Amino acid sequence: MGKVFSYLKPYRLAVGIALLLMLTELVVELLHPLLMAKIIDDGILQEDLGVVMKWGGIMVGMSFLAFLAGVINSFFAAHVSQNFGYDIRKGLYGKIQSFSFANFSLFPTSSLITRMTNDVTQVQNTVFMSLRIMMRAPLLIIGGVVMALIVNFQLALFLVVGVPILFVFLMWLMKRGGAMFKAVQEKLDGVNNVMRENLGGIRLIKAFLRKNHEIKRFDHASEDLKDQTVSALRLMEMTMPILLLIMNLSILAVLWFGSAGVNTGSIQVGEVVAIVNYATRITGALSIISFIIMAFARAKASAHRIADVFEEEVDLVDKQGIEEKGAVLKGEVSFRNVNFRYPNTDTPVLEDITFDADAGSTVAIMGATGAGKSSLFQLLPRLYDVNEGVIAVDGKDITDLPLKNLRGQIGYVPQEALLFSGSVKDNLAWGKEDASMEEIIQAAKDAQIHETIDRLPNKYDTVLGQKGVNLSGGQKQRLSIARALIRKPKILMLDDSTSALDLKTEGKLLAAMRKYECTTFIITQKVSTAMEADKILLLEDGKLLEEGSHDHLLAHSTLYQNIYQSQFGAEVAEHVEAYK
Repeated sequence: MGKVFSYLKPYRLAVGIALLLMLTELVVELLHPLLMAKIIDDGILQEDLGVVMKWGGIMVGMSFLAFLAGVINSFFAAHVSQNFGYDIRKGLYGKIQSFSFANFSLFPTSSLITRMTNDVTQVQNTVFMSLRIMMRAPLLIIGGVVMALIVNFQLALFLVVGVPILFVFLMWLMKRGGAMFKAVQEKLDGVNNVMRENLGGIRLIKAFLRKNHEIKRFDHASEDLKDQTVSALRLMEMTMPILLLIMNLSILAVLWFGSAGVNTGSIQVGEVVAIVNYATRITGALSIISFIIMAFARAKASAHRIADVFEEEVDLVDKQGIEEKGAVLKGEVSFRNVNFRYPNTDTPVLEDITFDADAGSTVAIMGATGAGKSSLFQLLPRLYDVNEGVIAVDGKDITDLPLKNLRGQIGYVPQEALLFSGSVKDNLAWGKEDASMEEIIQAAKDAQIHETIDRLPNKYDTVLGQKGVNLSGGQKQRLSIARALIRKPKILMLDDSTSALDLKTEGKLLAAMRKYECTTFIITQKVSTAMEADKILLLEDGKLLEEGSHDHLLAHSTLYQNIYQSQFGAEVAEHVEAYK
């Protein structure tokens, strides 16, 4: 947790001021019973109004000072806690952005959202309460016992016996509560995960009439959260009766023996009142501590969860000594004996993949579902690293290239088109922050989406619905392609990104892309698309079965011949035989 609370360092001065002001309040509170005893013994019992007015005036002045200190303390406590929370969220988000896909697999999305919101809020609120009341409560207990011993040692012993017992009990409670509230946060992750899946797939849920099933899923997750929270809170609630029982017994003992001492003249009335006053304040402080214990238990669990993210080692980083700014790539790509399996699995996804792609060429990748096509795509921009073998760009191992430079020259279009909240223009410029309007329009034209955008109500300023809900699948694909083209990449990767396009639109798109000086990789199921490529790679079960041009594969590959015939019909059988 050291990493989490290291974010308090920039605010050490403000923390010091807040603690000093809190101590001012504490001193005033500890001195009041002492002054009250003096007013009773020297003023009221002696019928001396001057003493009452003198020390009463001092108490009023001290109360005003404590009030002023409390107001300023609240300001500094809020300043520290709010900035502390902001810095942690910012640091967490930056850390998450540096994660590789392997790191992401360790933290479900719903859990990361909970850690960045609920967990940070728990820790942030605990810092505020620590500077405002949490430090004050234990110090008030210690100071109250010490002052009671100074006032009357014998009567104060009744407090000295009870307070340590309660302290040990509260420490056990905090340890036990920390484990229980950690479980609460994990159950909250589960609720958030169900909600995220449900809201993300609401159309499918409605189409399949699965509303009742999803309600049951949510009810089950929500009930688990409720049961775990109730168990944790029930444990915390048992503290108050125990605290009040022990402290009230101590107060009764003080009153009993104090009354006897007053009757014999060995104890003054003011001393009894002062010690009862200190006991009452200690009781109030212990009551606050029970609340503090619950807050600390939750904050401890949250801080550990935040620390888990900060301490996660990012496995995809630049090698030491690599210059941050690399050279402009040509786009020549080579795979040499590449083997890959996903983290924490033993099943190979790609085995002994070897091929070359000349700079500026177009390579089509075909294969059945699960053949390893998308996995191969994720290796080139180093979303994952290979287990064995080498991937080289321009003859240089990609692990020797700066990640920022490598990815900055790759245009990547995923299989599922993802659009962000904002206008059409914002989504296209997302691929290149400093893109001019002319560049945006040109990329849209090349992606065959300009005319569609021009028909929108506000053209390029039209705000898209969530995930582009007001666009068709083909329109979203073309916007994603335009977003990649605007970068003028040296390597363009299209992961089945033309599947929703008709042949005519796809043909225009492919023709427009030829003017870009880049090496293009296209995952496709369409032979009509593969025919336009310089080289076709046929994958099956993670292995490269065949590679070559359309004509070469049509003449020599049985698998490619079968794919060709399945898409163009039996009437092309004679055409295939001619190639043989």
